[in-house]
Amino acid sequence: MDHLVVLGTGHAAATNCYNTCFTLSNEKNDYILVDTGGGNGILVALAKAGISIDQIHHVFVSHKHSDHLLGMVWIIRMIASSMLLGQYSETLKIYCHKELMNNIITLVEITLDKKLTDLIGSRILLIPVTDGQTENLPGNYFTFFDIHSTKAKQFGFSTKLSNGKLLTFLGDEPYNPLCENYALNSDWLLSESFCLYRDRERFKPYQKHHSTVKDACELATHLNIKNLILWHTEDTNLTQRKALYTAEGKKYYDGNLYVPDDLDVITL
Repeated sequence: MDHLVVLGTGHAAATNCYNTCFTLSNEKNDYILVDTGGGNGILVALAKAGISIDQIHHVFVSHKHSDHLLGMVWIIRMIASSMLLGQYSETLKIYCHKELMNNIITLVEITLDKKLTDLIGSRILLIPVTDGQTENLPGNYFTFFDIHSTKAKQFGFSTKLSNGKLLTFLGDEPYNPLCENYALNSDWLLSESFCLYRDRERFKPYQKHHSTVKDACELATHLNIKNLILWHTEDTNLTQRKALYTAEGKKYYDGNLYVPDDLDVITL
């Protein structure tokens, strides 16, 4: 994988940016979509990023919360429609834990036409993942792991990129030491960071089972991370977010710190 396209950077209730989701892509323009946001805004984000729905053949959904799951309805709707028109020749593979498979099936069955949902099981495949399971997605091996969520069952993943670097996605909850084997010494760490530490009383990240910039950066230092991406944030001051988060983060982390905006492209 060569590029990470940031489709959204906000937490569940963000209105000034899209919910956190992204794609990983390589030089062949194969795209892996990671989470889908909370609605048809995923289609807007993909269009703005110049990514055609027909270029997405693999999707990973981390957990059932609305800001990660509901966009899946629109992905399935658009791809299934494209399949029926003969415009999408590949199979769509959706990776998630077993309980989430049932959530996705129920969700699309109550919202989409039967002619579209009939493709599930033939052209649209739901692939269950378990803790430590490895799958080959467009030339790269992904190892999925249970993040040991305190709220809803959730998975992250680690993958070795085409350049040999290790990328780890921690989901949207604070790091659990049980995941150390997957995250330690990663070249890239993708971490939630709900707000600045100085604003913790205002946004109350700990009550919501989230981290601050300080927490995420201290974690990256502890895990010997070379490049840290912070997102899944509050959205009250987007014009200053990058500068403010970077200034706080650099007090606790000496590596390369990224605080992306929606639609940023990061070369990995």
